[in-house]
Amino acid sequence: MARGLRPVGLDFVESAPVRLVFAREVRAGPEAVFRALAEDVAGWADWFPAVRRARPTAGGREVWLRGGTRFEETVLVATRPEVYAYRVDVTNAPGARALVEEWRIDAAGRGSRVRWTFAADGSGAFRAALRLARPGLGRAFREAVTALDRRLPSG
Repeated sequence: MARGLRPVGLDFVESAPVRLVFAREVRAGPEAVFRALAEDVAGWADWFPAVRRARPTAGGREVWLRGGTRFEETVLVATRPEVYAYRVDVTNAPGARALVEEWRIDAAGRGSRVRWTFAADGSGAFRAALRLARPGLGRAFREAVTALDRRLPSG
């Protein structure tokens, strides 16, 4: 059953009870990475294996994950080519109370450094599950960003 989450802002990325941060360097330049994240919403399903389908909406996007989790999101910031962040407004994930994801893209050598922060709050069981899921989320991030990098032109 889908339900609304607490409407937090971008500052939640720094203050969330659970913050999972992952980073990886890629060959693609910041502009290409930003376009793939912020502008090619439907394309997420082609490079992020956990994403079954994604579509843009007015002011945000809807995302369906493999396994049945669904998110309705609002874009909080899309500052080309450095930051893309969104808040989950509605989800069917049990125990979630607030969730923001921030993608930071910095020039690094001839490519980019991509950093993903997953900031969340929820029930004790939800927070514990996220902490236990850290290794799997990290692996999913690395695989996704590697797949994205293969699709994009080198910086």
